[in-house]
Amino acid sequence: MIKSLFTEYGLPWVINRSLYSAKLKMMTAIPATEQLFEKKVHVKRINIFNLNVAGIKVFLCSLSREKQIEIVSVADKAIEGVISGFSSIELDYGNPINWHYNPLTKVESNRSAKWFRIPDFDAELGDIKVVWEASRFTHFFYFSRAYLITGDKKYYYAFAEQLEQWLKDNPYSYGVNYKCGQECTLRMINTLMAYTVFKHYGIITVKDEENTSKLVEVCYKKVLANFFYAHKCIQNNHTLSEICGLIIGAWCCCDKKRLNKAYGLLDKEVQKQFLPDGGYIQYSFNYQRFALQIMECIFKLSERTNMYIAEGTKDRIKKSAVFMYQMQDESGEMPNYGPNDGALIFPVTACGYRDFRPVLNTVYSLIEGRRLYEQGDYDEELLWFGNGDIDSEHLASIKKEPSSFYESGFYTLHHDDGFLMTVLQDYRTRPAQMDELHIDLWHKGKNIFCDSGTYSYASEIGKEMALTAAHNTVQVDDKDQMKKRGAFMIYDWTECRDVKYTKDSFSGTMVSKNSYTHRRAISKVGYGYAIEDEINGNGEYCEFYFHTPCEVRLVRGGFELFENNVLICTVEADNGDIVSKKSYRSLYYLKNIEINCVSVRCSMDNKKCRIRFDIKLI
Repeated sequence: MIKSLFTEYGLPWVINRSLYSAKLKMMTAIPATEQLFEKKVHVKRINIFNLNVAGIKVFLCSLSREKQIEIVSVADKAIEGVISGFSSIELDYGNPINWHYNPLTKVESNRSAKWFRIPDFDAELGDIKVVWEASRFTHFFYFSRAYLITGDKKYYYAFAEQLEQWLKDNPYSYGVNYKCGQECTLRMINTLMAYTVFKHYGIITVKDEENTSKLVEVCYKKVLANFFYAHKCIQNNHTLSEICGLIIGAWCCCDKKRLNKAYGLLDKEVQKQFLPDGGYIQYSFNYQRFALQIMECIFKLSERTNMYIAEGTKDRIKKSAVFMYQMQDESGEMPNYGPNDGALIFPVTACGYRDFRPVLNTVYSLIEGRRLYEQGDYDEELLWFGNGDIDSEHLASIKKEPSSFYESGFYTLHHDDGFLMTVLQDYRTRPAQMDELHIDLWHKGKNIFCDSGTYSYASEIGKEMALTAAHNTVQVDDKDQMKKRGAFMIYDWTECRDVKYTKDSFSGTMVSKNSYTHRRAISKVGYGYAIEDEINGNGEYCEFYFHTPCEVRLVRGGFELFENNVLICTVEADNGDIVSKKSYRSLYYLKNIEINCVSVRCSMDNKKCRIRFDIKLI
């Protein structure tokens, strides 16, 4: 493992991660040394967002009554301390809210401990993200939107009271809510957005101004003090979000030097994280959306800072939106590819969490001045982060079509009613899951062969969902494609070879350091696909997986898939023993549903296995 850390993660990462570990140990042993990393902060202004509040109000009032009621209902529950967490479950933190509490385990974190003395993973406390969810203040958007719909001041009072409570219950830098600079950045953004809405209507008080300034101060201090970790050790969406926090804090403090430095870092970081073909460094559509929403916010901040990202940076962001557009079903959903922590950091849409149209449409429109889709409910996001004019947007002439993204490792084939996506990465940064040569098949709006998802980073189920057997690929004996330690550390990365692609076919080989190779060739055949797999290496057997939400019926030489007793797909296999078993799928963080997994098991004769699957769509 040590050798892999140096060869795969690189010497600079190993050194920086070791330095950060030493910092934590030093502060734990001598708490006074925390002051060595603190920076002086003096907030002078907080009016950083310039929102077209009147335009947003008109749009919200034009939504269907059903969707208005849904927004108001989420806000009403949040007043009572019941927060919509991870866009999927209701979490009751009590009234007034206990900002240090995990509603699922009923355990409170140590509010009197310094942040560096609180572990990331604590079996008794449970998933730390559950504790953080209320303090992210995502529900402040619902207070703002419910107020715009109803005009009821109770939503303003809830905003003001909860903000004041949070500051009293979270003195800097004690407790779990100061562990993460990204959480602090999102807390700043969401508070400042809500502040701007209520300020527009003249109901903000002097005390509200003071509390909002105080929140920016303590959150900015956290980001400044711990940015080294996000920048040098994590190097993903955390880095982008914390740079956004640096921009907000520097502008609010009238600190031109720090503001210039933050924008300089931003351009470099986008070039690192967004690949030239539009892919994203974290191998996750959820985190790619997260990063794009952060970029939306940064575009909005430019209206106040009068500083802008470079044209080359804009081009990377635009390509990222187009890349995701090509991986998207007509419903707006995308494959549940890669880690999915349920984050929709700016829930300014009446569309569902799984609908990616709001962010893709907004990002593309902000850069190109044209929309990706016809007008719809997803336009609200563009009103919050754009210039407030959605009627003048022209439709872009981009079509969904078979696509290859060699640098990112994504490939799609199309049929009349859907598409097939497969992945084969040539890793240059830390992998996220064991999903090489996974296939995702969409037909008539149904995700026939699906990714299992994530569920939770802190649970055993979540750890299993990152492994090979949770994806529609092959496993040799009990070996995974790579090795894994802890929640996130994957090493002994696979290699990618011999990729060939046409609009009707794909082939490529994955080389595992666990002593085997997997070559997969996919061809469009009639109204379906043929998949030919060849496995070479040390092993007694190999097992091919097909995870599906459909009903499964095993037949001679294959299996059939049904929805509501209607046949939608048949799969024929020319080899192997076929069984169907229960499995799980997580479309939302901390939420599982039961699905089926068809397993096809074959012997490895003379260290080799060949099999062909013929998929026929109905």
